[in-house]
Amino acid sequence: MKKRQQLILKDIVKEFIKTAVPVSSQILVENYNFDLSPATIRNEMQELTEEGYLKQPYTSAGRIPTDKGYRFSVNDFLTKDFSNLKIEKKLSKMIKDLEKETRDLLKFSSQFTKILALKSSSLVLIYLLEKNVLWKEGWQGIFQEPEFKDPDYISEFTKMVNHFEKKIEEFDIWDYPEIKIYIGKENPINSTDEFSLIISRFSLCKEEGILAMLGPKRMPYLKNIGLIRNFVKVLNNQN
Repeated sequence: MKKRQQLILKDIVKEFIKTAVPVSSQILVENYNFDLSPATIRNEMQELTEEGYLKQPYTSAGRIPTDKGYRFSVNDFLTKDFSNLKIEKKLSKMIKDLEKETRDLLKFSSQFTKILALKSSSLVLIYLLEKNVLWKEGWQGIFQEPEFKDPDYISEFTKMVNHFEKKIEEFDIWDYPEIKIYIGKENPINSTDEFSLIISRFSLCKEEGILAMLGPKRMPYLKNIGLIRNFVKVLNNQN
């Protein structure tokens, strides 16, 4: 892929995640730093469409990312260094404060799940393997996303979450602490291709756990990957 096609694709992914509206060449010219004409950008978008990175939902619309387009951007995100000392210090203090308040691993895990759901705007699941306890937070926030105006979409998402809960211990995430990301059709839970899943192992007070974020395929991957990496790092350092 040409360098400027990579930049165009990444910005289309970014814009679509933000707005949930098909992205036109004009939007890219107006909102991003491209020293190109709309016609030139349209030509590049057409090539990206032909190569399977973008699709056009209907005639005369802009483009949206395909699974392949999301995967290209996510693979690029995974190469980034998400270390952020300021965030890590803030999280460490937050975790220590929660530990002082609760003095109970189960209560602490419940509060931790709520905080992460609030920060990620995704549905967050925390599972402690030895205790066989699972927390789930973020329904209210995720239902604000435009996709959830469709009752069928809600039904499919709920099924996916239920399937995930039943199979949570079967996921191949033993390369701890690496994050695994499943986009659309990559998702091993069920046949739908509308959702994505980010999952990682962590250790909390010497208890092994699983942390997962579930949401629309349009989820903010960069933010969520950064959150998980920073939270897991801080949690592991508390042991």
